[in-house]
Amino acid sequence: MTDQRPDPDRLLAELHRKAQATARGRLKIFFGACAGVGKTYAMLKAAQARRCEGVTVLLGVVETHGRQETAALLDGLPLLPPAQVAYRGRTLAGFDLDGALARVPQLVVVDEYAHANVPGSRHAKRWQDVEELLDAGIDVYTALNVQHLESLNDVVNQITGIAVRETIPDRVFDAAFDVMLVDLSPDELLVRLAEGKVYLGAQAEHAAQHFFRKGNLLALRELALRRVADRVDGQMRAYRADQAIGRIWQARERLMVCVGPGPAAARLLRSAARLAASLHADWLAVYVETPRLQRLDAMRRAQVLKSLALAQELGAETCVLAGNAVAPVLLAYAGSRNASKLVVGASRVPRWRRAWRAGLAEQLSQARDVDVYMVAHELPAEPAAGASAQMGFYAEPISGARDGRGHLAAVGACMAATVLAALLHQVFDLANVVMLYLLAVVAVAVRHGRGPGALASLLAVAGFDFFFVPPRLSFTVSDTQYLLTFGVMLAVALTIGQLAARLRFEATVATQRERRTRALFDLARELAGALTADEIVRIATAHLAAVFGGRAALLLPDGQDRVRAAGGAMPTDATVAQWVYEHAEPAGQGTRTLPLADALYLPLKAPMRVRGVAALAAAPRSLALPEQRRLLDTCASQIGLALERVHYVAVAQDALVAIERERLRNSVLTIVSHDLRTPLTSLTGLASLLAEHELPPAQQRELAQTLRDETLRLSRLVDKILEMARLEAGVRLAPAWQPIDEVIGSARVATAGQLHPRRVLTDLPAGLPILQFDGVLIERVLVNLLENAAKYTPTDATVRITVRCSGAALAVTVADDGPGLPPGLAVFDKFTRAAPESAIPGAGLGLAICKAILAAHGGTIEAHPVAPHGVAFVFTLPVQTPPGLPE
Repeated sequence: MTDQRPDPDRLLAELHRKAQATARGRLKIFFGACAGVGKTYAMLKAAQARRCEGVTVLLGVVETHGRQETAALLDGLPLLPPAQVAYRGRTLAGFDLDGALARVPQLVVVDEYAHANVPGSRHAKRWQDVEELLDAGIDVYTALNVQHLESLNDVVNQITGIAVRETIPDRVFDAAFDVMLVDLSPDELLVRLAEGKVYLGAQAEHAAQHFFRKGNLLALRELALRRVADRVDGQMRAYRADQAIGRIWQARERLMVCVGPGPAAARLLRSAARLAASLHADWLAVYVETPRLQRLDAMRRAQVLKSLALAQELGAETCVLAGNAVAPVLLAYAGSRNASKLVVGASRVPRWRRAWRAGLAEQLSQARDVDVYMVAHELPAEPAAGASAQMGFYAEPISGARDGRGHLAAVGACMAATVLAALLHQVFDLANVVMLYLLAVVAVAVRHGRGPGALASLLAVAGFDFFFVPPRLSFTVSDTQYLLTFGVMLAVALTIGQLAARLRFEATVATQRERRTRALFDLARELAGALTADEIVRIATAHLAAVFGGRAALLLPDGQDRVRAAGGAMPTDATVAQWVYEHAEPAGQGTRTLPLADALYLPLKAPMRVRGVAALAAAPRSLALPEQRRLLDTCASQIGLALERVHYVAVAQDALVAIERERLRNSVLTIVSHDLRTPLTSLTGLASLLAEHELPPAQQRELAQTLRDETLRLSRLVDKILEMARLEAGVRLAPAWQPIDEVIGSARVATAGQLHPRRVLTDLPAGLPILQFDGVLIERVLVNLLENAAKYTPTDATVRITVRCSGAALAVTVADDGPGLPPGLAVFDKFTRAAPESAIPGAGLGLAICKAILAAHGGTIEAHPVAPHGVAFVFTLPVQTPPGLPE
């Protein structure tokens, strides 16, 4: 009896999923074929009903498009003010996600689910805003048209000729808690369009001539109905799996045909395709391999592969299953796929065998919830046993030589059991000795299969009779009770041999499946760690060659979209590869396109585009099995995703480099246009004034002093730029043991003129240790900090220099009571200024120079705000033990 108890792991996973769904908000989508069918109206009507139930409803975004009956449903519902987002000098209105989260409503209405947000918003798409609302436990009502589904985008484009750019992933649609179809016939919709209830004025006339043609509306309506039906079918199948319902529910027609190894399979498949077309049903083609069908000859095996390929061409989903009997496996798979109709060929079992062996159709007809269709044919569908055992789909290769070794092993095992039993016969009874023969039968059946196991069973009975049953060395039986012993022994031996062979077959099937799963896991794991396209090529070619037993190569596009060999162990045909890349379809060996090619060429598809072509030269049979082909397609998809990931990582890096290059370019232009041009202009004007006019001596001295100040200002700016360049090339220190107070004093003297008339206070405690540092560079740090204080503080400000020693570091603080720094400003980056566009001179390099100098000394520098206003720059230097003085 089949165990109908649910799987504990599946129950735990379902409980975990339900727990997550409980904490998450519920999404309800009002789904329609196109605009104007009444989605927004139905959504607002449902929101009004929820408000009457006491639910807190908030209107996040609602587009009424000027329809009065829709606008009337807004009464009584609070509207969230839109967020104002600045974009290209204009202020645009968008959905205020933070405002909606702050108000914590129970339900938010967000219209236009697939709409793109204003650039600069938190998320690029509105459906991403909805995801954040759902994660916060807030229910959402939204509206969506069928053309906005990603999987149907190209289909809608072919039907209407209009490319829809705003789409949502299908997984978001499928994960919705509820989808309500809002439907309207094309004739009624065209009447509404003519009455101005969909669009107004010229927009309605343009829509009627292009998108709102009746043929388009019919096609879009069918797409919407089918998409909702597919979602409901998936929910129904999930419910049946959750509730462990084995019976088939014939809510939707799904047809399954059983493919046999005979030549009549082609007629069976064509009949099934016609039946599926007449029923407008999906259909599957299934081949069940049993241990008996493993012994097909090469011609029958090729016929099965040909039949499966024909089924795929006719539009079927193909699958190869393994089992000990065809009927139970078919019924179980039909139940898992909710297939309500089975199509099989009429079996030609002889009448004398029908008494004890029913045909496949008779076995399937015993199921109460499946309709069985039999297709008549002239050729027998049941395979005859081949003359020599060959390799089945799941079994290991079995050659004639190996089969002979199995029979020899059966003879040897029975001889060994006889010798061992003769030695033990003096100690044990015959009933115990016979167990040695059963052990030999089990060993032979497990190791060599069903045929050698059956031979071992017969030899075991004969050996036991000949050597141990009186009279010995004769097949004559003196006591009739031994006949029963022989019969039972033979039956037990044959049964054990059959069970052992069946176990071997099932173990082989499980091993093949595990091997495919492991291969895919290893490929995905290694591709996840690949950082360059070359690594992906190396990993992909190695895995494809190892898994499919052949040679593999990858071809990637260049700048002109021409594929070039990127790596691999085989020559490739560039013409075939280019065709595959451009058409995104496989070609070459085993396909209908260029079948004479030496290899199979597959497009490496990724979500955005085809990223290259994979070429594989392997044995045709290793790719003909549907499971193997699906494994190859999955590997190609993984490789395509990895290539696209690496591509966009490179794009992001290039974008960052371009942004940084542009920022540096703008900073240099700012320096040239402002900080260099201003003193140069002043110098030119002052020199012209002195050359063209005779001025009194006092005025001449004043102009000369101004010339000197501007020249020094220009010199300091050039010195900073050159100093920054030298520091980036590598700081060369000239350290010496010296006190910090001497350097502070020289820095104050150097900046006395710039700091005047500001007050400068110094706090130097007694007993400060001497440090080892480059005095010239540390003085430059202090000079830069004091110059900043002089630039950005008023003339009545106070500048404080404080020194403190704590443990292994000495901290020097330069603080002022000026306006302080803007929040979030990276002041230690190059070309960063507190006031970028102002009359205050400077290139934004002083603090960057300070950071580089202190990093070379092993110190740090930080900026902290000072209450109530101002800023304090704190830098540290390491304290070390000075060398001892000579005696």
